[in-house]
Amino acid sequence: MEDPKRVEEGFGQTPLGHEDDSNDKELEGDNKCDNGECFDNIAKENGSVATGELTGEEEAPLEKTKSKRVATLDAFRGLTIVMMILVDHAGIAYPALDHAAWEGCMLADFVMPFFLFIVGVAIALALKKVSKIKDAVYKITLRTLKLLFWGIVLQGGYSHALADNIDLAYGVDMKLIRWCGILQRIALVYFVVALIETLTTKRRPLVLSPGHLSIFTAYRWQWIGGFIAFSFYMITTYSLYIPDWSFINHKEGKAYTVKCGMRGHLGPACNAVGYVDREILGINHLYESPAWQHLKACTLSSPRSGPFREDAPGWCHANFEPEGLLSSISAILSGTIGIHYGHVLMHFKGHSQRLKQWLSMAIGLLVLAFLLHFSHAIPINKQLYTISYVCLTAGASGVVFSGFYILIDVWGLRTPFLFLEWIGMNSMLIFVLGAQGILAAFINGWYYNNPDKTLVTWIKTHVFIDAWHSWNLGTLLYVIFAEITFYGVLAGILHKLGMYWKL
Repeated sequence: MEDPKRVEEGFGQTPLGHEDDSNDKELEGDNKCDNGECFDNIAKENGSVATGELTGEEEAPLEKTKSKRVATLDAFRGLTIVMMILVDHAGIAYPALDHAAWEGCMLADFVMPFFLFIVGVAIALALKKVSKIKDAVYKITLRTLKLLFWGIVLQGGYSHALADNIDLAYGVDMKLIRWCGILQRIALVYFVVALIETLTTKRRPLVLSPGHLSIFTAYRWQWIGGFIAFSFYMITTYSLYIPDWSFINHKEGKAYTVKCGMRGHLGPACNAVGYVDREILGINHLYESPAWQHLKACTLSSPRSGPFREDAPGWCHANFEPEGLLSSISAILSGTIGIHYGHVLMHFKGHSQRLKQWLSMAIGLLVLAFLLHFSHAIPINKQLYTISYVCLTAGASGVVFSGFYILIDVWGLRTPFLFLEWIGMNSMLIFVLGAQGILAAFINGWYYNNPDKTLVTWIKTHVFIDAWHSWNLGTLLYVIFAEITFYGVLAGILHKLGMYWKL
């Protein structure tokens, strides 16, 4: 018999890096590694490959020594930034690029876990050797606070002049400010994973003992931390009682009541993830346009966004935080798996050894994800950050990372991926200007006659949409050529000038 709640919710029927001077300067230099030498040098040197958080911009290593930058990691980071721009700005035209409305996984749903995986790999390399734990903890804490600050500024609702929303205004009502977001989640994962890595530095072996599992036992504390996060998430998700709840939609000025009275439910209305955020943060401080609004239960325009159905259940009108508190606890696992890949990179010297470790784990995670999802035990769900979603996206991260490693290190095909590498080296800047639409918003501020007539809208309309006689295709081509290609060129110029923005 179908679960009545599920029916209501619409679910019924070689050359790799470049030299850099890490003495408190921005990382820069020429790429001089051949046939994967950079990876081997990383394993030998006392310095670190410093890569940062969200976006993984480079971070000065804790030891003032020469270090190598990892082009494979930069390329992966650049790909993730490109994916974010694509899905954020073209997803409205092609729903397949956008987030899954609830269960399942679309292209946009891979962006956040890709970032967290990259953060994990970067931490392993940046904190390879820590001489002063107190100083390292201070730097980790400071960087976390910077990420939290920029996250609130960029996604808290302060700016209203985003690329697709030409509202030339700024400021946010503190009663409605959004406290969580992409950078905030990355800050939490970075802080926890980097802190464990730092505090266990004296427990690390210099040489692994024989055996395929030795890499796991050598870094047992990192896995214990991930297991604690996993256990806390699972226990809370399935044991927390969710009572009925009410709210007022401040845009509509209308009150709604949602009936729950249950435990362990994974639907939109009565899950523990949303309940924790509503109780701790307050419903008015959550994301106003959750992906669930694309469900058939909410709109007849599904899978696109559209007006609510007249008979849409009350929860369709509610806010929900996809980067919320409880789901961010589960996201720590993504960073934990990423740091494991970084440890493999440091301890194993040969291409085949590294790829064997990486791909065996990636395939295992993918198999587990599909078993959990298709057996209906734990569905893949980005909004809840379920364990099946962690496995799927971490496995995909491992495959993509291994793929870049084969292409760039093993086969030496670096040139085709240079634009991704450039974006990856200035990822924080491109994230702010491109993914968050700040540059387009700035240009929109210079309009002719009325705010709808700007250079951005003219190019998008006349060069792309009208030329191709298709709003969907024109929008997609605009994003690819006027945004992604532009930011690739900009990042390349900045790289040649040695200009990087890091936190």
